[in-house]
This record gives sequence, structure tokens and C-alpha cells, in this order.
Amino acid sequence: MEEREQNRELNGRVEIDDAYLGGEHRGKRGRGSPNKVPFVAAVQTSDDGHPLLVRFDRVDGFTHDEIEHWSQQALSVSTVAYSDSLSGFTILSEMCSDHIPSITGSGPAAVQHPQFKWVNTLLANLKTAIAGTYHAIKFKKYAQRYLSEAQYRFNRRFDLSTILFVYFTQRLLQNQKILT
Repeated sequence: MEEREQNRELNGRVEIDDAYLGGEHRGKRGRGSPNKVPFVAAVQTSDDGHPLLVRFDRVDGFTHDEIEHWSQQALSVSTVAYSDSLSGFTILSEMCSDHIPSITGSGPAAVQHPQFKWVNTLLANLKTAIAGTYHAIKFKKYAQRYLSEAQYRFNRRFDLSTILFVYFTQRLLQNQKILT
């Protein structure tokens, strides 16, 4: 799933946000916690504001270099990027046709901004699904797999046959390996 999604480029209107998996353990709190796995969430929306495609990519941090490398892989040049005012996202002005940063603040009010409706909704759904499905996981080791699976399923939700085809093809290949 990860291999099939790694070349997907988002374009048009894209909502972008920084997020973390994990961090429920004792120790340092906040952005620098060693218990957290940082990732970038990006949602491409249609002209009427509905989500079309998503990308969830693990990054080492939210520095200019990391976001520049991520945007070269994930965003087309014609992207109009909406992001919060995280300092690492300022590089998007050079990488996209337009970058519209917003000061969101913190706390519950930060997720109420209409320009981030879908990225916040999908992040909440993603984290709830991961917490409900995988009870004891190693985020550092498996985070990208879980993110790729969610991305793969979301991006193929309009054509469910492609999800089943890949699943049955993988099972068939596994069975052939067992028989040989």
C-alpha cells in the first residue's frame, strides 16, 4: 500500500497540518517528546469543498528542509496550500503556486477554522481508528505503515474493487510462495 501511494501528488486546494502519533508515555511533553512520531497530513479538496485525496507522511520534524523535501514529493507546483503558521511551513510559499498561512492559536478553538475543516476531521478520524484498532503498537516502528494503510483506503473509497483486487492479488502471491 505504501509503495502504491508514495508517488501520489496532490494539487489544487490542499489543507496541510502537522500532527503526531503516540506520546502517551511519561517523560518530556510537547513537540520534542521522544514518544511521539511526527507526520504531515494533507487533504486535497474539490472546488465545492469536499475531500478528494489525502496524504499522511511521516517526517523527522517540521523543519524547512523536511517540509521542502516532503512538498517536492507530495505536492504539485500548481497547489494552493492552506496551512497554519508553523515556521516550517513557510517554505511552501516557494514550493507551491500559492501558500495561505493562518494563525490558528491553540486549544479547541484552533480546530474550528473553516479553511482546515477536512484536515482536522480526517486527523481526528485517523487517530481514533488507529487507537481503536491497534491497542499496543510501536509507533516508531510501524507508524508509516498505519498511515499508508489509511491513506490507501481513503484514496480508493470511490472504487472499492481496487481495494479488493490488491488484497486478493497479495493473498494469491502469498499462497504461490507457500506452494513452491
